[in-house]
Amino acid sequence: MLASFDGTWVRLENEGRSLYDQSGYGRPENDGLRLAPEEAAYLVHRGRLEVRGYDFDRLLTVFASQPNFLRSFLVYRDIRERGYVVQTGPHDFRVFRRGQRPGSGQSQYMVRVVSERDPIDFSVLIGEAEASSSLRKQHVLAVVDDENELTYYEIKVQPLPPQDQVEPTAPISCQQVGKYAVAPTSPEEGDLPGSYGMRLDPARIVLSPLEILALMRIGRLTLHRDGQPVGAAEYFAMIAGTDRELPEKLRVYEDLRGRGYIPRTGYKFGHHFRVYTGKKTHSEMLVQALAPGASLPMSAISRSVRLAHSVKKKMLFGCEHKQGIHYVEFARIKL
Repeated sequence: MLASFDGTWVRLENEGRSLYDQSGYGRPENDGLRLAPEEAAYLVHRGRLEVRGYDFDRLLTVFASQPNFLRSFLVYRDIRERGYVVQTGPHDFRVFRRGQRPGSGQSQYMVRVVSERDPIDFSVLIGEAEASSSLRKQHVLAVVDDENELTYYEIKVQPLPPQDQVEPTAPISCQQVGKYAVAPTSPEEGDLPGSYGMRLDPARIVLSPLEILALMRIGRLTLHRDGQPVGAAEYFAMIAGTDRELPEKLRVYEDLRGRGYIPRTGYKFGHHFRVYTGKKTHSEMLVQALAPGASLPMSAISRSVRLAHSVKKKMLFGCEHKQGIHYVEFARIKL
């Protein structure tokens, strides 16, 4: 087929309509067909299309003046050669279910193309993932690395289902010891409800700063230092001086506790929390708390996902968005 190029779009006349009807290429326009740059380059590369005055190399050079064209083309080509029909938009690409095409089928994936070097703005990511979910589509990040290899991640943003956990009902009186607190207990009383703290010996349980703050803020713990009461605001100010991430960690910690989960330090896994549902011996999730408006390089996210997968846990990022904590899960997939 022979097409023309006007500097932006590649257009075919009547005979090009069969490309849309049979394989879902392009968008019908009057009596012809308009092809996006990725579609035109792919068809020329496969020898299914000729463009007046342009071979593949020249066409690629012209299209490369558009930001990030090459990586978008690589993703388009990869998805097409996996047997899917692909159209541009509403993010970068809309991918139809295998064997289906526009007009007679439904799309399955909404794909955003990024580089391994790109910062991922979690507010934007959450908005796009929720938009995909509202259309009942899977939201996918197609990541192009520095050697132009592709990795696909499915992005899920959904509330964590509540768990049945028993929280302390009576206030716990503690003595502050440095940043920590020691709660007296007896062997008969056992551990604190909700699996708070670490048992120091049969008569004492040591509570961490996040546990102390969370229990103080719900009225379940009173703290004393040198015989004087210590308020939650005073204790928070003291801890915040040694932990710059305390505000976001506390918000996510309290949210997880409020949903019935048991968050413990995830230091050994390089993240803020390892999280238990109480149904299994081992933790089931790793959670990294993020400040509102936070961005992370895609390369750092990839390392986190791979580590979580290697220890058979889900990787979640807890981020405050629209006055609530949203949990963003990254999971590698094969299309």
